[in-house]
Amino acid sequence: MGAEEALELLDSLVFRTTGERLDTAQRIILRNLWEDEKRTYQNIADVCGYTEAHLKSVGAKLWQILSDVLGEKVSKSTFSTVVQRFWKSQRSPTVGGTPSPIKNPILNLVIDNGKSQASDDNFFGRDQEIAELNHLVSRGVKMILIQGEGGVGKTRLARKFFKTQGFYFLDLWMAKESQNIVPVESVVEEWLTVDFNEEPGKEFGINLDRLRRKLRDETRKIGVLIDNLESALDRNGRIIPACRLYVELFRVLADSTSQSITLITSRERLYESGVDVTFYPLEGLDESVWQQFFTSCQIKCNSHALQEMCVAFGGNAKAMQIISGAIITDFERDADVYWRENKNDLLIEPELKNLVASQFDRLEQMDSEAYRLLCRLGCYRYQHITHVSVQGLQCLLWDVLEQQCKRVIKSLSDRLMIEFRKGKYWLHPVICTEAIARLKQSGEWQVANRKAAEFWNDNVTRVENPQDALMALEAYHHYMEISDFEQAANVIISGRKNKWDNSISLGVLFNRLGLLKTLISVIKPLIENLISDYHLNTLYNILGRAYHQIGNITLAIDCHLHANQIAEKYNFFQERISSSFNLGLCYIDLWEVEGAKHIFHSVKNIAATDINYYQYVVYSLCCLAYLDSSVGQNENVPDMLEEAKAGLANDRLTSWGRGTSLLFISLTYKNLGQIETALATCHQAISHCQKNQFSFLEARAISCLASLYREQGEFTVAVDKHLEAIANMNRVSDKCNLAKAYYQLGLTYQKTGNISKSRENFEQAIALFHDMPAPKQVEKVQSAMMRF
Repeated sequence: MGAEEALELLDSLVFRTTGERLDTAQRIILRNLWEDEKRTYQNIADVCGYTEAHLKSVGAKLWQILSDVLGEKVSKSTFSTVVQRFWKSQRSPTVGGTPSPIKNPILNLVIDNGKSQASDDNFFGRDQEIAELNHLVSRGVKMILIQGEGGVGKTRLARKFFKTQGFYFLDLWMAKESQNIVPVESVVEEWLTVDFNEEPGKEFGINLDRLRRKLRDETRKIGVLIDNLESALDRNGRIIPACRLYVELFRVLADSTSQSITLITSRERLYESGVDVTFYPLEGLDESVWQQFFTSCQIKCNSHALQEMCVAFGGNAKAMQIISGAIITDFERDADVYWRENKNDLLIEPELKNLVASQFDRLEQMDSEAYRLLCRLGCYRYQHITHVSVQGLQCLLWDVLEQQCKRVIKSLSDRLMIEFRKGKYWLHPVICTEAIARLKQSGEWQVANRKAAEFWNDNVTRVENPQDALMALEAYHHYMEISDFEQAANVIISGRKNKWDNSISLGVLFNRLGLLKTLISVIKPLIENLISDYHLNTLYNILGRAYHQIGNITLAIDCHLHANQIAEKYNFFQERISSSFNLGLCYIDLWEVEGAKHIFHSVKNIAATDINYYQYVVYSLCCLAYLDSSVGQNENVPDMLEEAKAGLANDRLTSWGRGTSLLFISLTYKNLGQIETALATCHQAISHCQKNQFSFLEARAISCLASLYREQGEFTVAVDKHLEAIANMNRVSDKCNLAKAYYQLGLTYQKTGNISKSRENFEQAIALFHDMPAPKQVEKVQSAMMRF
């Protein structure tokens, strides 16, 4: 049994018993005494740079720990004998000359640590750690926090674990600066949309419940990687106030009924009551792994230099990679020469941050262009969009000749100062932290962020899915970093090509794709800082639509009123029409009929003065026909319907406007008693919504269809459609229309004579309308309840 084998055995035993790893000083004592038990603490201190008194103190505690772990008295002079005896006691007699399997499962982990894993030329060591993580998972642990210093290999270990164990895993990279951490609502929305193909709701609690169900019922092995949590922690290990909702996500992930496994990487521990997390401290790689890595890179190195480097950098995996890159590039693969020239600088403070700082300094001296690029790369966020293309690097080389750009990028890649894979580039978090600090000190923070914003604007011109939308939004974040609020507003307002309409603003596309929480979170800080009244007007309108869609009509009305006031003050014609129309839709949902009619008449009359806005004439006619028919004022309804139907062919109508118009026309025909025509129009609306990915509007159309089946006496089909609409509205948290859907279901049960079910659904509708609040809607439901 060799020294390294004994160390790994003792480290595993100590970890299983105490939850702590052997530290560097303990390992040095054990390794030296295993090689020669007659060595004194002074001998060891002379070689390793510790004081004799310190090693004696460490040794005294170490022998007590090992005595508890091994079950018999251990001392400096006897520990190797006791370990050998323990080792042999765990093996039963040989059978036919072959030792039988080890009885102690911990020893099995040490000896058979991951032989079935696929080879990975870029992954060294950690077989034992993967086996231990597997052991924790087999015990039913759901959330594991891998704790260690920056660059020690926490993320690489987590990814390797998920890969080798066949997990499909979700990534969450926490921003290095706490103010840039992505709101957890946006994270959950993205996971549901991108990874589970699930339409997100409008309320965080509903989305969490949806995620819980997905993780509980998913047939795939789902892993969740939460990377670099420390930026979200306070000094006591609790989630900072600005990110408290992350606690709710952690509780979902730690749920014992979940089929998922969550690995968190952090420099600090998480201490949150109610979050069941198991800590797994990760130490640096040992000397044998450094030797294996250097050998694979064909680096020449004597054992003494290798030991000093490994100790100086705490076995840090990233330090190992960076050092090897410098040795290969600049020292002809001779580690002894490299160490002789650099060890004094690095050993002043043997931590990874100092290594990173020294590498930045070295790069600045040897290749100033590569150094500037490395610092400038600190402007990228590496969060929702975790990497950039080579064009994202080239745009930051504005002061380098085009033919030299590839050389500068290769210089960084060769030194392993930048991570890259298949044309994707990103900075390791430790290096990124130093890059951000140096970029801010350089005076280039403004220009680098501006160039990066221009890169995203130029490269994301078409948006058709949530990932496209989030990529386009990166430009907004860069402008916000340099307080260019007007340009940040332009990012949200500017039109993007898509598969539905010619050009739609990014804000409207976020609304369409269900990324409502994200949209609201980026507009709110903008409004507080904008000067441009045009930008304010447009953003208030977009924000109002988002609030309306999540059921907060009070805030929606407030936004549309602000937008309308600005439009009237500065004579923004289109914006005045748009904000007024959206305000009218809010009044419909509150069932303020006269107020809504007044607004739509005004919109129709204003739009009729300019043929470029004829679409608003059509929209207003549809709404007016619906409102008049709802209150029995049918005299002008047929004429309005005919004009509106003719206007549907106008190419100025948006796909959303056409779908909404079809729905209101169908509801109007229902009010008029023309059920067959209403059914045909409703089916048109549903087909249009499916084609154009309007899940909100489709659910409303299905509710309309259900009420039409009721009018035909097909109650079984009607109830099924009602329930389908309600399920879809719950899924997207369409609060206002959910209340209407419950009301319609109550009417259907009332017509079948099921008074109990009818009252139950009426009460559901009243509760939702009360929350909005919409007193006129409450009165309408209560009036219906009085019929029996």
